[in-house]
Amino acid sequence: MAISVSGVVSNLDTESIITQLMSVESLPLSQLQTKVASFQTKLTAFGVVQSSVSTFQTALDKLSSPSLYQSMKGSIANSSVATVSASSSAKAGSYSLEVTQLAEAQKLAAAGQSSTSTAIGNGVITIDFGTISGGTLSSDGAYTGSTFTSNGEGAKTITIDSSNNSLAGIRDAINKAGIGVTATIVNDGGSSPYRLVLTSNSTGASSAMKISVSNGSDGNGTALSNLLTFDPAGTQKMTQTMEAQDAELEVDGISVTSSSNTVEDAIPGITLDLLATNSGSATKVTVDADTDSITTAVNSFVSSYNSLVTTLKQYTAYDASTKTAAALTGDSTIRSIQTQLRSLLNTPVANNGSFSMLSQIGVTLQKDGSMAVDSSKLSSALENNFSDVAALFSATGSTTDSLVSYTSATSKTVAGTYAVNVTQLATQGSTTASAAAGLDISEGVNDTLQVTLNGVSATITLAAGTYDSADELAAEIQSKINGASDFSSAGAVTVQAASDGTLSMTSSTYGSASNISITGGNGQDNLGFGATAIVTAGKNVAGTINGVAAIGDGQYLKGAVGDDSEGLLVEISGSTIGDRGTVTYSQGYACTLSDYAESLLDSESGIIAQRTDGLTSKINKLEDEESSMSARLALIEKRYRAQFTALESALANMKTTSDYLTQQLDSLNSSNSSKS
Repeated sequence: MAISVSGVVSNLDTESIITQLMSVESLPLSQLQTKVASFQTKLTAFGVVQSSVSTFQTALDKLSSPSLYQSMKGSIANSSVATVSASSSAKAGSYSLEVTQLAEAQKLAAAGQSSTSTAIGNGVITIDFGTISGGTLSSDGAYTGSTFTSNGEGAKTITIDSSNNSLAGIRDAINKAGIGVTATIVNDGGSSPYRLVLTSNSTGASSAMKISVSNGSDGNGTALSNLLTFDPAGTQKMTQTMEAQDAELEVDGISVTSSSNTVEDAIPGITLDLLATNSGSATKVTVDADTDSITTAVNSFVSSYNSLVTTLKQYTAYDASTKTAAALTGDSTIRSIQTQLRSLLNTPVANNGSFSMLSQIGVTLQKDGSMAVDSSKLSSALENNFSDVAALFSATGSTTDSLVSYTSATSKTVAGTYAVNVTQLATQGSTTASAAAGLDISEGVNDTLQVTLNGVSATITLAAGTYDSADELAAEIQSKINGASDFSSAGAVTVQAASDGTLSMTSSTYGSASNISITGGNGQDNLGFGATAIVTAGKNVAGTINGVAAIGDGQYLKGAVGDDSEGLLVEISGSTIGDRGTVTYSQGYACTLSDYAESLLDSESGIIAQRTDGLTSKINKLEDEESSMSARLALIEKRYRAQFTALESALANMKTTSDYLTQQLDSLNSSNSSKS
């Protein structure tokens, strides 16, 4: 707090004098504060610009997304029969649909029990899935003379012991195992009312169940076996209440069979979700381009662009009447953004078929810099050249070889047409036995295999018994490998038998990471997979893109780092090496503008961040100077006050001396007068 200096002795208005002196001293501080305020205003303005650019990028990301252009729509005259959805590969047209049978999941019911909590027995339940064929099916759900063929997807097991051997425990154990079967208990109201019902989670004729029970921890699985055994080719203790069956339908008079009521690509690009049959009364399915979402996205792009343009104008305007400049008038960063936006919008899109400029689809720049949409012209372009409109906005790729597929690209990929040459095809890892497989599998003798699949190892156990053929044994091995939970992330395997009885196994994946081998187990030699088996590792595809050695990974070739094709990813199928045609990649307006917006918003290298960081640094520096200057001014004011205080003190002393001398003189004068 400043000390007040009175001017009682000097008769000076010292407070006013100090205030005026400090006003002069504070001029540099005021100028500094004005600069800080100016930079703060610029910083706030850049924050608004950044927000506007972010909104613009959001609209661009929507417009550049490939999923936006999967905009076909399907409809059906009789909506009670099916629902229709379409992908981008669907083609406009109309189709006749007649559904004669819906797909069903098999249901099996066990004999009734008097209690859900009474122990039944221990054992290991094995459930395999496959197809029941031949023979007859009685009205009470029993098969006679039928056969069961596993679908090769793997048998599943559930262990029942003293902790879960009641009817409720068996139900819960099956459900907890997650093996593709749902267990429920139904009360039929009889004397032994509680019946366990097993329902396959998959529909279709190939998802029927075969259920067997082996001995449990008590060495006796008879009770459990008597409850749950269901072999369509043999003993059937359970009753089938619902038959596993495929959906049957006709599309334009052509018969179609599907294991599921979700029928894909019976009409290319169309998914039919069947709801009911309509035998003898076909309904019409219509497929049209769904352009509404694209039109909305285009209008959103135009609106957000106009908002950005308005923001940039607002902060760079100059009011001649008031001679007032906006916060960012003349700012080089804003000028750079405006210039680059105009440049990108006026640059034709290369390799794009019918359209290379926005104006060709009705999106035009106006004299004031804003954008406008001609709705009728845009609608016509979408109706007549849908894929070319998509390419005008998004990143797209196409190939001249039908067995070479464009997959993706990166921001480093340069638009252009690149030659593809394949020098090595991708292969799958495989193992071929050196001798014919023994068809007799005995428990504990030759029933286990230690399998390594794509780097993951697990032991499988084959069902004991004498197999009728190498094909049947191959199906069992494939089923057990593909059903092993350890291999759930490693892929699948195909097991085949040759005419000489030898077996071969092939991984479903391609590339150097693909492998399958038998590394142990007591059945290794019996099946011919001993030390002399032929193990072949998979290979990656190899070749060039744009004449430069590409990076191979499985069936995928990726453009080399540093080349114009960098990041361009194509999938190579087929069996041909050498010239595989060309791949053409183009980046549409939304894609290139989004990349530019992303670069502007980059928190480290973006020009907005660099500019705001610079302003923040200047503000911090000026505020430090302001703090130092305020401290100096406080010292100056203190000095002024000390000086004026000293002046008043000196004047007071002088006045005291003056008064004393005056008094003494007056006294002398009085004395002299009296003497006279």
